Amino acid sequence: MFRFRRLALAALIPAAALSFGLSTTLAQTPSPAPAASASPSPAPSAAPSPAASASPAPAATPSPAPAASASPSPGPTAAPPAAAAAPAPVQTADPFGQETMLEARKVVMVKGTANWDSAFDTLVDAFKALNTLLDKQGIKHAGNSMIVYTSTDDTGFTFLAEIPVDQDPKNLPKDMSIGKSPEGKALKFVHRGSYDNMDNTYEAITNHLDDKRLEAKDTFIEEYLTDPLKTAEDKLVINVFVPLK
Repeated sequence: MFRFRRLALAALIPAAALSFGLSTTLAQTPSPAPAASASPSPAPSAAPSPAASASPAPAATPSPAPAASASPSPGPTAAPPAAAAAPAPVQTADPFGQETMLEARKVVMVKGTANWDSAFDTLVDAFKALNTLLDKQGIKHAGNSMIVYTSTDDTGFTFLAEIPVDQDPKNLPKDMSIGKSPEGKALKFVHRGSYDNMDNTYEAITNHLDDKRLEAKDTFIEEYLTDPLKTAEDKLVINVFVPLK
């Protein structure tokens, strides 16, 4: 059986933005005294026209508008805080335990056995053998490489290495054959990192099945989204499918 440790996933949510208000004060300019009271009323002989020219106060009094322009207008400064309050998009992890339906695909496959200590090297050798056959016959992949685990124990496991194809290869060696990939209802999990660290992923999968009271079949599938022949082992991205009963 596998030994497992649970993975912990966290999502960061930006804190809410602070809101604030602006207050303004308007400067008040004292109202000037009426100029008419500063000039005494002349004698009756000066009454015809000088009375209108004796009050020049409105022209001499400065407008109070400059004092009011010293205070900032609250309208333009209120917009930037409102824009900053919008939260950034939340980053989410890979789907874990996503229900999906596997569709059967034509594959060329090779059966093998491996010990846990040298498991990844054995799987890579199986993929190399399949790729060598396909390259010689000019047959392209029709999908991602897969490993189907058919049985496991404390020391190792048996497996089928599969590569989807659109045409049948010829002159297959005795250990290779043409068949169909697994199909049916399954749960999808994603593993990122080295093959050796997949124990952590399978522990989390086991706990998920227990929590949901789900019963899995006696097999599981690994779909290699990154080419294991060309990708550094710690950069692998693998979909793990667990067929359900």
